[in-house]
Amino acid sequence: MNYLEAVPAVRRIDTDRDDLFAIDVVGHVTAADAENLFGLLEAAYALHPKIDVLVRLIDHDGVDWVDVSDETLEQGTALAVEHVGRCAAVGEPNWVPSAQGLLPVSSPVELRHFEAKDEASAWEWLGARPLAPR
Repeated sequence: MNYLEAVPAVRRIDTDRDDLFAIDVVGHVTAADAENLFGLLEAAYALHPKIDVLVRLIDHDGVDWVDVSDETLEQGTALAVEHVGRCAAVGEPNWVPSAQGLLPVSSPVELRHFEAKDEASAWEWLGARPLAPR
C-alpha cells in the first residue's frame, strides 16, 4: 500500500448551513470509506432530525458495495428515509435512479442529479453555499 491509497474517498465540505451534510466523493470508494460515510451521516442525524445532503462526485471510480454489510445498507437506507429531505448529486455517474430504486416508493426523500457544470444550481436548490477552506 502506498500513501495515496490511504487517502479517504469521502471528504466533508464545510457549508453555511448546519443542517446540510455535504461531501466530495473522490475516486474509488472502499467498503471502509462507505462504512465511514454511514457513521458520519448518523452523527449528522443525531445533531439534526432533518438534513439535506449534497454529494459531489470527482473522478468517481465505483464503490465496493459487495464488501459493505447488508445490515449497514439496510440501516443506512432506513435512516436516510427518516432524516433526509433533499439530496443533490453533482457529477457523474448519475446514481439517482439506483438510489430511488433502493428507497420505498412513498419515500419523502427528494433526489436530484446535477451535471458538474450545474453545481451552482445544486447549491441554490439546497439554499446553501460551500465555505472556502480556512
